[in-house]
Amino acid sequence: MRIPRTLALVLAGGKGSRLAALTEKKVKPALPVAGTYRLVDVALSNLAHSHISDVWVVQQYLPHSLNRHLANGRPWDLDRTHGGLQVLPPYEGTEDAGFAEGNADSLYRQKDLIRDFAPDLVLVLSADHLYTLNFLDVIETHREKGADLTMVTTVVDEDPSRYGVVQADDDGRVTGFDYKPERPQGRLVAGEMFLYDAQQLLAALEELHEQEGQLEDYGHDLVPWFVAHRTVVEHRLEGYWMDLGTLQSYWTAHLQVLDGEGVTLDDPDWPILSAQPQLVPARIEGGADVRRSMVAAGSTVRGTVEHSVLGPGVVVEEGATVRHSVLLDGVRVPAGAHLENVVADVGAGVPAGVHGGPGAVTLLDGSGAVSVTEEFDRRSALPGGF
Repeated sequence: MRIPRTLALVLAGGKGSRLAALTEKKVKPALPVAGTYRLVDVALSNLAHSHISDVWVVQQYLPHSLNRHLANGRPWDLDRTHGGLQVLPPYEGTEDAGFAEGNADSLYRQKDLIRDFAPDLVLVLSADHLYTLNFLDVIETHREKGADLTMVTTVVDEDPSRYGVVQADDDGRVTGFDYKPERPQGRLVAGEMFLYDAQQLLAALEELHEQEGQLEDYGHDLVPWFVAHRTVVEHRLEGYWMDLGTLQSYWTAHLQVLDGEGVTLDDPDWPILSAQPQLVPARIEGGADVRRSMVAAGSTVRGTVEHSVLGPGVVVEEGATVRHSVLLDGVRVPAGAHLENVVADVGAGVPAGVHGGPGAVTLLDGSGAVSVTEEFDRRSALPGGF
């Protein structure tokens, strides 16, 4: 199959406010995942393996926290003379005052650059999700069905009202789209991967801006416009997909990886690529007890770690216990500290004592203080295996 001239726009500028302290000093796509990865690695790895090499990363909130990791696209073979990775920083233009107010507005502000690039197709991705997908399959669906917009969809087990809920007929034609509805009709949702005919996208952005004056998120204006006026089809993602937009989903996704129920990070045919830190291997001391866990390079464990993920440089002292928890880079757990169902932010110095417990996920911020606690139904929220 000849690959049409495809431009990928990775939207990586959202604040991620539902993640509380985790995104106070870094943008959500820069969040650590499974110890040594960053969330943006997922989108960039899927694009690299799909042979899509023209990739623009659209930034806004705290761009420096992501730029250090992108390394000019080198880990994904996107540091090229022709094409490759480009970072589009936030800017204030003459036409629109202030920064973009949503992802559709972000696209509108890049319209002239898109037009100059002259792609056949524009693939718009969020950098907030865990999944693996060959985008060449999405392009094939788009071409076979003569679509103006192909949206990647997936069926969720959780409450679908957090997402854009999709209605589709037996032929895959999208017949309805409700953005974060109070009463969702079904559990089929948009996975925030959209493949547009480039000319149709540019025309829609211009028309909507003329009508409304200010675009918002894709679900408020852009996608509903396509569903009402153009041919929209779905490409069903049958495998794993998770939106890491909340503390509970972030924690759950990590434990699912441990249990073999989450995204596959080390498939030799489709590995998640990353600019991983150059550190010495992890040290597991003689008195340590480590079970069913992932321990990143540079970490030292002298205490008990069970069913947990430890990022680079984490230290768990003798007499400390960590269970069902996710500790980000440089966290130190002293003797006498007991963590259960905890997410500890980068660099947190955990005080001695008991933190977290059954029935909730607790976030410890960079100072080790409790930032937020999210309660859940243990029967439905926890991944299997413990």
